[in-house]
Amino acid sequence: MIVFQQYSYQTLEKNNLGSKNKLKRFRENETFANVIQPSREELLQNNFKWKGKWKEFFNNDLPIVLELGCGKGEYSVGLARRYPDKNFVGIDIKGARFWRGAKTALEENLNNVGFVRMQIELLEYAFAENEVSEIWITFPDPQIKYKRTKHRMTNTDFLESYKKVLKPEGIVHLKTDSEFMHGYTLGLLHGAGHEILYAHHDIYSNQEAPEEVVSIHTFYEKQYLEKQKRITYIKFKIN
Repeated sequence: MIVFQQYSYQTLEKNNLGSKNKLKRFRENETFANVIQPSREELLQNNFKWKGKWKEFFNNDLPIVLELGCGKGEYSVGLARRYPDKNFVGIDIKGARFWRGAKTALEENLNNVGFVRMQIELLEYAFAENEVSEIWITFPDPQIKYKRTKHRMTNTDFLESYKKVLKPEGIVHLKTDSEFMHGYTLGLLHGAGHEILYAHHDIYSNQEAPEEVVSIHTFYEKQYLEKQKRITYIKFKIN
């Protein structure tokens, strides 16, 4: 019984520490110039100031690239380092996660990357038609259960949403450790007549893999690779 109580107190302390860290990160995000946190109402009422004006946010005319479900922001920051001739926007509803990416970008003076705390379902309310050049989807939850199909980030509804904000020649990248997600997406793309530009079920075994796909690793991807888990990749256009 004593051991159980000690364990419970340790767990409680850990949870309290985690909550304090989250609150600290939320407060810091509010001070970061590269973080935007619109309310749901602001977006739904079309009052979001940067919709159609992202070039003003970055103060240049460079292409806009999104990372959806950016997590800790490793890919957004990695791409921003690699491509100074493009602007990158990491999007995630969990601000405490992308705090790390936002902070790193500020520390490195990366002016071509920003972060937005919002639901991906509201993408059309944050970006105007034809405003985006590329979209990266990195290690999304595959939502394997059938009843979760509507939450899969490459389902028909999401693809339609992406199409609205993408330029006519816009590109979507999907990088995932889920063979289910890879197969589901390929089947959907083939069935709908979308253009698959590149696809591989084990991208790190392919010597001709695009450099930006194999040179940037997310936090979880590093763990997958250590366990020798295969990483898949698809590059496609939405027709």
